[in-house]
Amino acid sequence: MGSIEGIRKIVVTRDLGPHVMPVLQERKDFNLVVCPEDTKDRQAWIKENVPGAEGLLCMLADKVSGDFCFCHDITKTNLLLQITQEIIETAGPTLKVVSTMSVGYEHVHLPTLVKSNVRLGYTPDVLTNAVADLAIMLALMASRNAREAMTVVNEGNWPNSPWSPFGFCGPQLSTIPHETSPGKSYPGKTVGFLGFGRIAHATLARLIPFGIRNFIYTGNPASSGGPSAASIARDAALAASLGLPASAIARVPLETLAADADVLFVLAPGGAGTHHAVDAAFLARMKRTAVLVNPSRGTIVDSDALAAALRAGALWGAGLDVVEGEPHVGADHPLVREPRCVVLPHIGSATTETRIGIGRLAAFNVIGGVMGEEMPSELDLAGRG
Repeated sequence: MGSIEGIRKIVVTRDLGPHVMPVLQERKDFNLVVCPEDTKDRQAWIKENVPGAEGLLCMLADKVSGDFCFCHDITKTNLLLQITQEIIETAGPTLKVVSTMSVGYEHVHLPTLVKSNVRLGYTPDVLTNAVADLAIMLALMASRNAREAMTVVNEGNWPNSPWSPFGFCGPQLSTIPHETSPGKSYPGKTVGFLGFGRIAHATLARLIPFGIRNFIYTGNPASSGGPSAASIARDAALAASLGLPASAIARVPLETLAADADVLFVLAPGGAGTHHAVDAAFLARMKRTAVLVNPSRGTIVDSDALAAALRAGALWGAGLDVVEGEPHVGADHPLVREPRCVVLPHIGSATTETRIGIGRLAAFNVIGGVMGEEMPSELDLAGRG
């Protein structure tokens, strides 16, 4: 049943809990249709319930047997887009808005939205700090051999692992005091960013207390041009706002980024333009003491190439919150088998505060779209048809 007598139907693919659902439930003009948590075939449920809906609030990870919103494996994109197009068309002409509880929107078939004049809400910004926190955690875990050290304890081998001068040692992220010159330090590390948006800026700010003063980045892996006057001015303004000299932040070519970074944070968007931007050739240019951190999109890094580089000692370690093909990453995955590779199950936004914020923003987006009002965070679909 659709929207009748002023009651607007909104389909929600997950119950978002007591901090989010009241935003929708308090509206007396809404008929909320919420997918039960024990639903076995969520895809079939959505197809059955979406006809006549004016709003659809979905997740990035509604992934039950080829479900509506899925993964980051670019080889499966066509399948996903076909399903998403089917969902939008099944909803019918009443659909006004799709609101996704995610920053990414590659799981939504944008041409069908444009064709059907359906608006799209998404949730950037809210998770910036949570992901930046996790990026620093991954850098520290990978550089300080956290996985290997924890394995010794978890498997009961600490009593059999006597202390040694360089046991479990790895590269230090923070500046190192000079041993014979009190008050002085050795030159700090160079930190690189593949992608230089909000999360990269927040990560950079967190690194300043570590004593790091040299930051390089490549904004668009496909671009071969040098920095523009506008980007130089923008970087200088960012540096000044953080108490850094203008020279502390510099845009560099992709090859320089790979060769010079002691720690490289991959924080670019997904999609065809960045697919396997970090490939075997890129990894071959990195320092043997370098650490790679990817909390953004799994498809940016060639998993097989990274596993091979780690096995060969071509770089020190890696910290990953995303892996191509997730969540189909088992114990036999080549990256999971690498002792100096920390792999987390895509938990970048997994703080209670952030998830509540994202959920509420998604709810306000769907309300704005259904009511024909301004949405707090709407993606501009112009030119995406």
